[in-house]
Amino acid sequence: MKTSFSWLLAIACSGALIAANKLGIDNAKDYNRQQCSGMYSKKGWGGDTDPFILTTLEKASSDDQDVFVSLVVFEFRDEDLIGVWPSPDAPEKEYICTQANIDKKYCNSTELGRFILSPNASDSRNEILSTKINLKDPKPPKYDVQRTGYYCVGSSPFSDGAEYKGKVEFRNAYGRLPAAQIAKLPFYAGITIAYAVIGIFWGFLYVQNRHDILPVQNYITAIVIFLIVEQLMTWGFYDYQNNHGSNAIAKVLLIIVSILNAGRNSFSFFLLLIVCMGYGVVKPSLGKTMVYVRFLAMAHFVFGVIYAVASLSITPDNAGPLILFVILPLAGTLTAFYVWTLNSLNYTMKDLLERKQSVKAMMYKKLWWCILASIVVIFGFFFLNSFTFAERSAPDFVPRHWKTRWFILDGWLNLVYMVDIAYVAYLWRPTANNRRFAMSDEIAQDDDGGFDMGSFGGSLDEEDARSPTREDLVNGGVGAAGGARGKGDLSPVPPKPVSEGAGVGTSGASKAQRSSLDGETIFAVGEDGDRWSDDESPRHSEEKQKLTG
Repeated sequence: MKTSFSWLLAIACSGALIAANKLGIDNAKDYNRQQCSGMYSKKGWGGDTDPFILTTLEKASSDDQDVFVSLVVFEFRDEDLIGVWPSPDAPEKEYICTQANIDKKYCNSTELGRFILSPNASDSRNEILSTKINLKDPKPPKYDVQRTGYYCVGSSPFSDGAEYKGKVEFRNAYGRLPAAQIAKLPFYAGITIAYAVIGIFWGFLYVQNRHDILPVQNYITAIVIFLIVEQLMTWGFYDYQNNHGSNAIAKVLLIIVSILNAGRNSFSFFLLLIVCMGYGVVKPSLGKTMVYVRFLAMAHFVFGVIYAVASLSITPDNAGPLILFVILPLAGTLTAFYVWTLNSLNYTMKDLLERKQSVKAMMYKKLWWCILASIVVIFGFFFLNSFTFAERSAPDFVPRHWKTRWFILDGWLNLVYMVDIAYVAYLWRPTANNRRFAMSDEIAQDDDGGFDMGSFGGSLDEEDARSPTREDLVNGGVGAAGGARGKGDLSPVPPKPVSEGAGVGTSGASKAQRSSLDGETIFAVGEDGDRWSDDESPRHSEEKQKLTG
């Protein structure tokens, strides 16, 4: 075997983390001669069966002559114990025990056709299995795994012109799921429970305040339910594959999970965009803009499904320039979401600050900090991982990271996403003050603590200015939330609530709107804001009117 065994090992390791416990092995291409996978011992993860590695080669089509294939099974750290150096300055090792190598005393006649092992190979903690298989009657060699590690199966044709093809099964004690993927099983089970807990708390608040729900909170309810289903399906896919292997049903489940994942991404971007536009809190409706946002979300979902299907059906070997027609549309809709969301959030915050709506502006500022923190975390992980993946070409990269690589590629992004969803749900959670907070404006104040006259709907005129009448107060006062428009409707004195028995407003007044309480937010819980203080009781209000009017 003149080809560098270390080079083949590096290629096998780089492509080993795939979702299957049976890997193909053949001599059609050099990198197919070797397959590697992580393995857990029975004590390492638990299970009912003893873990093993089984290599099955197909029988030769001709029975006229013997056709031998050399095979070796080993733990990655024992790679240096395979093969011998002909000389200190030799470019590569001699791996196969041929008659020429027997004559050079690199091996003995009993090892003919097998991989050459170093004299101290027996001192290794793990067994190294070196054998040859006759394709006339290929008996599959079984390798028992005693310790957790990263194991490889190497092969090479010994007979001239020998061609072979077979499967290598890496069977762990817990089931059929690859060892590099098994950690996803408890991870997705845990994250499903976490979303269920979020859903329970959200559902309790939703039912408790079902008569005071904002439209945007209905969308949040929908995505929480969707996430519970999506994560449950993802966990079910891995659980099914662990119990039954990668069969046709497992592939169908994989397609369903991919579609749900595309739906989650589209729904999440859609929700974040309409929230940043102020839907439900700043604006009761988005008008035609909502239609455009929905079209963008649907386009992103369609392109996401196409990308998911393409990623499952197209391998890196046969991927050509046409793959750009799959990637570019998805990248375009994703960029549109990013730009539109950030611009909408900046515009909403600027509008609220200009109107001196500090309480609502603080909510969106918290959302802005949440988005910024997520971006910093993502780029931080990307920056740190770039140093890690810079060593990807090293032969020992995958053997050192096979247990945690799934978390780097997938797990931590799910955690960041869950934290963001939970935080948005917390800021926009249902309370008894939803509609009052959303439909009223805060009375603006200047920097000295005085009321901004511009917030009362017009300029003060000394000849027309007067104190608010009883009718003005019943119709909502003269605050910025929508007081009476007309002569004498402005006063620097903020209105106070009056009794329910007060008269109705005059014909010149606009429709009554409720003013928000100073400092009240959408997440204020309870009815304390609806109670009068002793100085604001109906009796004191009537006495005050007698004194002032």
